[in-house]
Amino acid sequence: MKHWVMGLAAAVLAFPLLAAEVDGDGLHVEPWIRDTFKDLQEDLAEARAEGKRLAIFVEQKGCIYCSKMHTEVYSNETIADYIEENFFVVRLNLHGATEATDTDGEAMAEKDLARKWGILFTPTVVFLPEEVPEDTPAIRAAVAVMPGAFGKQTTLDMYTWVKEERYAIENGEDFQRYHARRIAERQAAGGN
Repeated sequence: MKHWVMGLAAAVLAFPLLAAEVDGDGLHVEPWIRDTFKDLQEDLAEARAEGKRLAIFVEQKGCIYCSKMHTEVYSNETIADYIEENFFVVRLNLHGATEATDTDGEAMAEKDLARKWGILFTPTVVFLPEEVPEDTPAIRAAVAVMPGAFGKQTTLDMYTWVKEERYAIENGEDFQRYHARRIAERQAAGGN
């Protein structure tokens, strides 16, 4: 009985360490998520000015997969540092009413923008190229879309693949081949 009580007490004390911080809308808080006016052409210009890539993170309140990503993946210092150093991240609420302006200039509620883009799962990360024509919706211009929760290495490899522009034809390495190569390199180096 004593061991059971001690185990329960340890779990209760550890819970706040495992829980990711959320804001008033129930969305996760990270130091690398920017609070902007959600005008994606402006955000794209600001990302470029900082030498970063624009990533749009779509999540929703109560999303267990979003929580998994924030507690198990984005909490990893290497991953969080890489994102903060290389990406300008804007968050959209899948069910939000805040106005957002797509890269094509069309303004609407976040939830309508997510519907326009066909976002069905959260979390979803939409990665944009450095330039998007003003008449093109962000989802059509995206160089990659990461729908759902993934492990640490897959997530870091996706952000790295985008940052290194491995998707470009001249680099000729699709994500699956890049990720498989990175796995093999980590295994050869004695990592996971």
